[in-house]
Amino acid sequence: MKIRRTSAAIAVAATGALLFSACSSPAGNDEEPESTETSEAAEVDPDDPCKQDTGVTETADGNVSFSVGEDEFLGYNSVTPETYSTYNSVVTERILGGFWYFGVDGTICHDETFGTYEVTNEDPLQVTYTIADDAVWSDGTPVTVADFVLSWGAQSVPSEEDPATGLFNHVSGLTYGEYVPEGPQGDADGKEFVLDYPTVYADWEIQVEAPMPAHVAAEQAGVTTEELVTAIRDRDYTALAPIAEFWNTGWLSASGELPDAALVPSSGPYAFKENGWTAGQSLTLTANEEFWGAPPATKELTFRFTAADTHVQALQNGDLDVIEPQATVDTLGQLQAIGDSVTVVTGSSLTWEHLDFNFREGNVFADSLPLREAFALCVPRQQIIDNLIAPINPDAVVMNAREVFPFQENYEAVVSESYDGRYDEVDIDAAKAKIAEAGVTTPVTVRIGYSAPNPRRTDQVSLIKSSCDQAGFEIQDVGAADFFDNTLPNGDYEVALFAWAGSGQIASGQNIYATGQPQNYGEYSDPVVDEAWDTLASSVDPEVHLEQTKIIEKQLWDTLFGIPVFAHPGVVAFNSDLQNVRDTATQSTVVWNAEQWARAS
Repeated sequence: MKIRRTSAAIAVAATGALLFSACSSPAGNDEEPESTETSEAAEVDPDDPCKQDTGVTETADGNVSFSVGEDEFLGYNSVTPETYSTYNSVVTERILGGFWYFGVDGTICHDETFGTYEVTNEDPLQVTYTIADDAVWSDGTPVTVADFVLSWGAQSVPSEEDPATGLFNHVSGLTYGEYVPEGPQGDADGKEFVLDYPTVYADWEIQVEAPMPAHVAAEQAGVTTEELVTAIRDRDYTALAPIAEFWNTGWLSASGELPDAALVPSSGPYAFKENGWTAGQSLTLTANEEFWGAPPATKELTFRFTAADTHVQALQNGDLDVIEPQATVDTLGQLQAIGDSVTVVTGSSLTWEHLDFNFREGNVFADSLPLREAFALCVPRQQIIDNLIAPINPDAVVMNAREVFPFQENYEAVVSESYDGRYDEVDIDAAKAKIAEAGVTTPVTVRIGYSAPNPRRTDQVSLIKSSCDQAGFEIQDVGAADFFDNTLPNGDYEVALFAWAGSGQIASGQNIYATGQPQNYGEYSDPVVDEAWDTLASSVDPEVHLEQTKIIEKQLWDTLFGIPVFAHPGVVAFNSDLQNVRDTATQSTVVWNAEQWARAS
């Protein structure tokens, strides 16, 4: 599983270029082009990272199918800690529209079909948002400011009993309220609102997420939409209790059980198909007839819940049209052997593999830096690259940073000042000495947890065991299907092996490494790291961002938060009769532009 890094991490951006760096997707054209056939969709420009007008004005009958894995859809609300993953978001991002999306290289692209926004003051930062006049939910209710007030409230209202926690179960906690204390300013039923930031915020463009329907939450809580907005703004806990209860639970689903259609309206190109979810098998979306933008090229989009090791055969058989399998040597060879009926694309990925220590009280690694050093000295990172990654991506290297990737511009600048290469090569004797320094009885049991089945991670653990058992560890493979549901949140591991899936974010890492943050699963805490993030958050200078990143990376190495391993290679394969399938390096997966997928005639 690829967990998404939350976009709500505290930081401050530079003024000038960073405030305005983005590309825009074109707004809907008032005049139709001469050709209106879906099968004649225009080819996209591969050098433009954003979605482009493909000339589609009419949805063609048919179905396109994709599988991100065997994990089932969890619910319409995709921003709870339990649902915030690529598996869920690939579906909800087709259903819930917003002001922006990530382009193929992490560029922040504007969706002007949904609305527009502009910086109306730089110091202090003020941003004005205008929702498109014709933006409506699929039940006919206009998308309004109220929807964005609900989104802000879900990330700003603390629990009445514990001010440190949120009343709403949002993955980002209370961060939006910290950045924008007054929330969206504007009439609840209006189309324009203003956000006032006391200080400039680095990731301000991705702060405003795709909203949930406030009118649905209000109705389910027994209040009007206006009363919902007032309750959030006034922190009326009596009125907020049923609103938060519905937000937390009412949009989640048991397997195969979609809520009543009235509870899950769409503001995007697709909507849930009635009776379209077969438990354990698939979930189908259908074109949203009320969508005001360019219509989807193909009427239905089906997500099949299938094991990764079946994807290649399913593509060859026609049971899947598009796959994004884990990139392995065997998988790539199998795809290439199919022939011209399948198109195979490889590329870089903003997803990276890592081994994270458990710092919770009582864990063997929690209070022992020498023991963590011993483990780092025996992990065969180069062998992992050579055996599992380089055959797919010959340019692959061991990754020695967390906030920048080997193929990015500042990588060498950061690594040269934060890491001295001490763990580049396996040193069993040095690892033994560190275990002796730790004063623990050998063998030291180390449970490595990951989401199973996953052949590449199983192979990684096997390579680690072959090496680290020689040093005095006893590596146990505890990969489990419920790793993200139980093992990781409950801390039942010594080392966690998984991947972060990122995008064009500047400061999301604070949510992972700073004390007490929602995605700091191992409960790591370091004052130097915390202070560096705070310094980054108080600056408007990109050079300060770079310098603080160096400090953060160095301290994460010196204290051994965990061990980065490699940036994931990306592989996408699809039926060659499909047009406009585009790979992306970001967490959105290849489905990021699925509404543009069209079959050639």
